[in-house]
Amino acid sequence: MSAADVRLIVITDAAIAWPRSVSDIVRQSLIAGAPAVQLRDKAASARELLHQVEAGTRVRLGPAADCILGGTPTWYTPVTSMFLHGGWLHLIGNMWFLWVFGNNIEDSMGHLRYILFYLICGLGAAAAQMVVNPASTIPMVGASGAISGIMGAYIVLYPRVRVHMLVFLGFFITTIAVPAWVMLGYWFLLQVLGGLPALAQESGGVAFWAHAGGFIAGMVLIWLFRNRTLVARRTKLVSPYGWG
Repeated sequence: MSAADVRLIVITDAAIAWPRSVSDIVRQSLIAGAPAVQLRDKAASARELLHQVEAGTRVRLGPAADCILGGTPTWYTPVTSMFLHGGWLHLIGNMWFLWVFGNNIEDSMGHLRYILFYLICGLGAAAAQMVVNPASTIPMVGASGAISGIMGAYIVLYPRVRVHMLVFLGFFITTIAVPAWVMLGYWFLLQVLGGLPALAQESGGVAFWAHAGGFIAGMVLIWLFRNRTLVARRTKLVSPYGWG
């Protein structure tokens, strides 16, 4: 059996049972609003943002979907693109990771800081992808970069929390639980390896460097955005529960 025969699906983390000092209203709002935004999905690209493409350029998104790039200045494109997705599976995957990891980060910084942190990580992710391939006309959409920032913050604050995963080994299915640093570190490595071909030529599909850039941004920015009082209170609240 090769490595390609192994599939991992994140189920939840041990912290789901922890008491909370702050509600996760922002995380819940992002998840609840995503399907509504998806119904009004539009696409954007790095070259459109940089005004390196003519207005009216048509970009093929699929067999029955095109994106026509406009000529109006779109400085807000990196922000709006965080709330768009390439399809329902893309959206569900992103929202699931936000559901698993996002509540603990919101509980560690509060609502307003969480919103700013989420947006800045998303912008950092878009910047990373544009640096790698600034001439790309392939639309880049999705909350993946911002959520990668949440995951980067998680590995800094809660590296020992156990993450429960469903493992497919060919036809055999089982579950495992590993420390967050193992699961998230493995995920980050996959993003870097997956993004290496993009350094040589343009490629569509997954914006690997946006994921990697968002993750690194989250690891760095969490030191600025964390609320020390909330982190200390959370540590005291969960100490009886252990790390899972």
